[in-house]
Amino acid sequence: MSAGWREHLQSDGPGKIRILKHGSMKTDAILVADSEHLKGHADDRSPNQLINTASLDGIVGNAWAMADWHFGYGFPIGGVVATDTNAGNQGGAISPGGVGFDINCGVRLCSLDIEFRDINPKNLAKRLAHLIPAGATSKGGVLLDSTQIDNILSEGANAAIEMGWGESRDLSSIESNGKLETNERNIGERAQKRGSKSLGTLGSGNHFLELQVVDSIVDENAAKAFGIRKGQVTAMIHTGSRGLGHQVCSDHVSKIESQYQRIKGNSWYSPKWDMTIADRQLAAAPIFSKEGQSYFDDMSAAGNFAFANRSALTQRLRNALKEEIGRDSDLEVIYDVSHNIAKIEEHKVHGVSCNCCVHRKGATRALGGDHPELAARFSGVGQPVLVPGDMGTASWILAGPKEGGNEAFSSSCHGAGRRLSRTAAREQIDSEILRESLEVAGINVHTKTPNVLSEEAPDAYKDVDEVIRLTSEAGLARPVARMVPFAVIKG
Repeated sequence: MSAGWREHLQSDGPGKIRILKHGSMKTDAILVADSEHLKGHADDRSPNQLINTASLDGIVGNAWAMADWHFGYGFPIGGVVATDTNAGNQGGAISPGGVGFDINCGVRLCSLDIEFRDINPKNLAKRLAHLIPAGATSKGGVLLDSTQIDNILSEGANAAIEMGWGESRDLSSIESNGKLETNERNIGERAQKRGSKSLGTLGSGNHFLELQVVDSIVDENAAKAFGIRKGQVTAMIHTGSRGLGHQVCSDHVSKIESQYQRIKGNSWYSPKWDMTIADRQLAAAPIFSKEGQSYFDDMSAAGNFAFANRSALTQRLRNALKEEIGRDSDLEVIYDVSHNIAKIEEHKVHGVSCNCCVHRKGATRALGGDHPELAARFSGVGQPVLVPGDMGTASWILAGPKEGGNEAFSSSCHGAGRRLSRTAAREQIDSEILRESLEVAGINVHTKTPNVLSEEAPDAYKDVDEVIRLTSEAGLARPVARMVPFAVIKG
């Protein structure tokens, strides 16, 4: 680990601070931050993690930490690192730590054809808490047989839709159209068992379903293309692949880590691949090695489960809204983004085209409006980028560039980012006092787990408006609209 990274800092223009290459780093690293933002981070661990990622085999461009950066497993949350698939004999590194344990954790934003004045917020929140399964267990999940789970692992959101858990019109509004390509899907029996009863469940921790009101519009043209207007009710769903994805990651971390042995200092070496890593949690395999391909395939299958999970939750929300308001809410999916995934993408690096494995851990894509994957309605506007804040303040929708890609491998932040660890939040924040203050502010919160409120309190997170400002200043994505919450369902 680098202890003196602050000696290697230099400004890199608005919203960006560069850490110059030193030690075992193969590239520079960039923090999306300014001097004031950096002052609020006395804990040096996240930049150290970013520096460690810059030593991965085959890394190209810069190692990035988005504005919501904070400490994670191996990679910092908010980390974006690309490796060259043509590096060496078997391609550059792919690291499960660069994706995370909750594979394809992501956010879905939906627009509703209702106004805030048309509903009773307290009653609606209560109904949603009753009908949307949340919490650490998989209680209330859709039970899947072996054929159904294999279909979901193969086909993603479309498989859920064919089972009645979603609508086909949703697919064009999902990243990768809700499906990641897989071949073997050779995921373990334990992972499949965990997935067989958790479809359509939120989970716990920072996962949520939130109803919001569009508070302000910053970019009228983009808002119109996205189908949102001031005063409209929106719904945001944040969850991932549940226990299935966690098990897939755990299995592959164990396999890949076993190929490394400790050498001098904190470094680890794999004789099999002749690869050295700066932290065991960065354990990586060449992408075209047997282990690298096995992980990538299983990660994609788990990613498909997450797309299906958010689809099932969307359908549950449609049903609950119909019960409460007595008519169809005409819920439309604005977009669904992944923020824990690795993808093979084409990018220009120092003016040269590169086939890259882009790790985004707690970071989301921000594609330009001319990207072929995007639906026609986003042409000339950019991809919707969804940024949940905290349950007491606001969330944002941003847009990628109108054309082309940004310099961070077309990436952006994924949330407000933690300011306090969960332990520190529990010690400093009283859940019941917080619940009362949120109710006074008109925010109806329902939780299944006692500690969740204090752990997920607004004070435990960075200021989301500051994160958006830095992201915009750095030229990664532009603000479109701000939403404030009035009903929150958490595990």
